[in-house]
Amino acid sequence: MSPANIDDSSSPLDPGAGRPLTRKELRAREKTLNTGGHDAVPEQAYETGHDIPPLPAEPPAAAEADPRRQDEALREDQAPQDRVEEPVIPAAPAAPPSIQDDRQEPAQHDSWEPALAGHQHAAGVHYSDEPHYEEPGYADGHDGTHYEEGHDDGAHHHELLPASAAATVVAKPSKKVRRRRRLLALFLTLAVFVTAVAVGAQFLKPLLGSDKPGDFPGPGSGEVVVTVENGEGTRSVASKLENEGVVANADTFLQSFSASGGILSPGDYTFKSEMKNSDAVNVLLGKDQTKVIYFALSAGLRIGESLQAISQGSGISFQDLQALSNEPAQFGLPANAKNLEGYLAPGEHRFPLGTPAKDILQSLVKITTDELVSQGITDPAKQYEAVIVASIVQAEGGQAEYGDVAGAIYNRLKPNDQTGGFLQVDSAVTYGLGTKSYNFTDEQRQDKSNPYNTYANPGLPPGPIGSPGKTAIDAAARPKTNDYLYWVTINLDTKETKFSRTLAEHNAYVEQYNAWCTANVGRCT
Repeated sequence: MSPANIDDSSSPLDPGAGRPLTRKELRAREKTLNTGGHDAVPEQAYETGHDIPPLPAEPPAAAEADPRRQDEALREDQAPQDRVEEPVIPAAPAAPPSIQDDRQEPAQHDSWEPALAGHQHAAGVHYSDEPHYEEPGYADGHDGTHYEEGHDDGAHHHELLPASAAATVVAKPSKKVRRRRRLLALFLTLAVFVTAVAVGAQFLKPLLGSDKPGDFPGPGSGEVVVTVENGEGTRSVASKLENEGVVANADTFLQSFSASGGILSPGDYTFKSEMKNSDAVNVLLGKDQTKVIYFALSAGLRIGESLQAISQGSGISFQDLQALSNEPAQFGLPANAKNLEGYLAPGEHRFPLGTPAKDILQSLVKITTDELVSQGITDPAKQYEAVIVASIVQAEGGQAEYGDVAGAIYNRLKPNDQTGGFLQVDSAVTYGLGTKSYNFTDEQRQDKSNPYNTYANPGLPPGPIGSPGKTAIDAAARPKTNDYLYWVTINLDTKETKFSRTLAEHNAYVEQYNAWCTANVGRCT
């Protein structure tokens, strides 16, 4: 038999080596046939018998022995002398060994035999699903090395692993898993964003001024005394209250105070730490009377006005207070004092509930006398004289320098060629008339029956004409040294006051005052 007659690709012989196929080579071919030419079935499946893919369609049955081939074989046997001796090629085993021999199920073992037998097809018949080997090497990665039939292929058992690994298919996550992952990613992104905003807000709050609370919850604790100066504005007071820790925010406190419609009065006010805005407003307006006796007296009030404010704040009747006031000796005043006029110290006052009326009045008188003592005036008679001067300074001074006004008053009381010892102050005349209008007649100006008529009666009036404040008392106790004899406020809005040494100069300033009154009808009544 010539080599050309054995070139059958379906033979179990190695087409490149002219030898029978080894078990490994048969297994590779067997795997190729079962996967339709795609190395997708892992080798482990052939070793364990699990997860074997479905068998390929059965190839055409092997052709019966060709009579022509038998005749040719007989002719060759009859003419041996014409044949060239060829190496004896061992016949392929009737049933090639297969890894299926290891399977436990005989039926499946038998089912693989037709697949191997299918390779013994007739010459010239070609199947589209049959692999074609062009080189002695095989697609399983061998380099063409020839193996003897009895060679143990155990050492090369894993040479097919690369093909098997390449064919491994990674399962794609389900839609539910992918949805969970997307939701988790969205949640984490949102959490990071919220955290960044929160952290950024903490840094921006101090820059934007929004770190201060708008109000304290109240009611507060302790005591904080805040002084409201004469003429001080509400914004300044609000800043004081915030700096002292009384209120949380000056701006919101101002809004509460403005909404109340109240008027700020000078004096000393006692607050608590961390009060509500509304409670602090009530302290300034004297509306916290449910806890203590509270009232506020303005500088310049006359005795009747002061007693009325005390009555409203304490609940004590006006008549009881007036009866006490008409007995000034029991409060330490000199015998020429008619009542407590001038001694009821202006400011904000608080007393425990149930405090007797006399104790309240005595407390107010003591504030005034203590101030006089602090200025070096200890004699009650001299104290009384200082209070009279201080009350005139408070009524006449306006926004002028109180020290200059006090100096001019004392200059008038001295012998001089201008005033002749007469004070000539309108505020004293109107006090005696029981009015507050500076518009009075010449007849009233000349009426000596009015003891407070300083035009008709020389020297000081018989008593104070109102309650002087601390500044006025200090000016009366320590007047400025000057040579002024007259003064007049020429503008009631700006409180501009002019001082002069002669009556002619003073009259010129009076004309300026009259011109202002003409331009501002109704203001100079």
